[in-house]
Amino acid sequence: MKKNISLLFFILAFLYTFSQSDNNQIIKKGWNFGALPAITFDADLGFQYGALVNLYDYGDGSRYPNYNQSLYFEVSRYTKGSGVYRFYYDSDRLIKGLQTSMDLSYLTDQAYDFYGFNGYDAVFNEDWIDDKHMDYQSRVFYKYQRKLFRWKVDLQGKLSGEKLRWIAGVNFLNFKVASVDLEKLNKNKDDDDLLPDIDGLYDKYVAWGIISSEQADGGFVPTFKGGLVFDTRDNKPNPMKGIWTEAVVILSPELLGAESSFSKLSLTHRQYFTIVPEDLSFAYRLAYQTTLGGDVPFYYQSQVITSIMKGSKSEGLGGSKTLRGIKRNRIVGDGFFYGNAELRWKFARFNLMNNNFYLGLNGFFDFGKVTKKIDFTTNVVWEDSLGPNNYSNFFEDDAEELHTSYGLGLRVAMNQNFIVAIDYGLAADERDGGSGFYMGLNYLF
Repeated sequence: MKKNISLLFFILAFLYTFSQSDNNQIIKKGWNFGALPAITFDADLGFQYGALVNLYDYGDGSRYPNYNQSLYFEVSRYTKGSGVYRFYYDSDRLIKGLQTSMDLSYLTDQAYDFYGFNGYDAVFNEDWIDDKHMDYQSRVFYKYQRKLFRWKVDLQGKLSGEKLRWIAGVNFLNFKVASVDLEKLNKNKDDDDLLPDIDGLYDKYVAWGIISSEQADGGFVPTFKGGLVFDTRDNKPNPMKGIWTEAVVILSPELLGAESSFSKLSLTHRQYFTIVPEDLSFAYRLAYQTTLGGDVPFYYQSQVITSIMKGSKSEGLGGSKTLRGIKRNRIVGDGFFYGNAELRWKFARFNLMNNNFYLGLNGFFDFGKVTKKIDFTTNVVWEDSLGPNNYSNFFEDDAEELHTSYGLGLRVAMNQNFIVAIDYGLAADERDGGSGFYMGLNYLF
């Protein structure tokens, strides 16, 4: 960790020397790209290797920093099977008068986070995943295996002037779910480092009937989306002023192959305030999502509904895209509320290799809560395998309350659109875990 921090400060110092040079804006024309390698290590998943590339077409430069089209490619894998394979396209010129975006992804996760339902009502025991603790169960106790294929198309068109627009889209998701493949993760490990062959929380939820046998292996979820968006932002990648408010309803019909029909509502409001022109701003996001009707499969409940998908994953309260520092998917419910507040400072600008750069620092505060709980029933196995003396290890009735986290972030932006994001968040409550370090692209909202 100390080496990573030292390297980060070295990079900042190096880049800052360039910020003292001429920082006149360079107008970009034609095609431009940014790239970022993916190299990390996880004790159970192995080494991550791969890269992401984002191509921007600025045309004749008359619209810069707005682009005519953007193409994003990401291929990254872990040596034990997890991976991200993604293509994302965004343009307001492909179809005249429409903003068109398309996402085609295949996401494989050998150890997908699962902490139960309804936030703090589901007990999280840190000691059970600490292999140095006497109560250790397994490092993957709160995990299951998931493979997800996603094809998503979103359209936006003008409804009244430039600010009020309609939203429509389709999203086809195919989930394959199973227990963690312990044999695969244990391959080539020393005996002292082997994952024990025990049931994880997912397996127990299936045995107890909380997750039905019909849903336990995943399924197909087609959704159709419609809504409205009101957008007055002065800049899409990092607005200094304006609002972005949207209301979206999605429908998933059983007629097209879903295991059950359901509908959801999502309301999101984002607002941006200038404190120091061009350099310092305050931004916040408030979002509410709930089930309107039907039976939502458990594997879909962690999906966060958005009109624009910036990253490869948009799911789960907790983690890099919602509540930084809180464990991914820690807060799962039939309805939830969450928010983020950020102070954003662009502290240095410079030109390097014929590109415009700026460096930014963020301070943030995130929060969220389940507002509508998942109502589950259990079968007879519940009484035999859980028992009253073990109940408190997994459930705490009516314990749910506001989850909070806070932290700092760094942004390195090239030509205003390709933005490398580094965030470090701390959970305010140990029931949400400890902390999280994230590296990816773009501002959170």
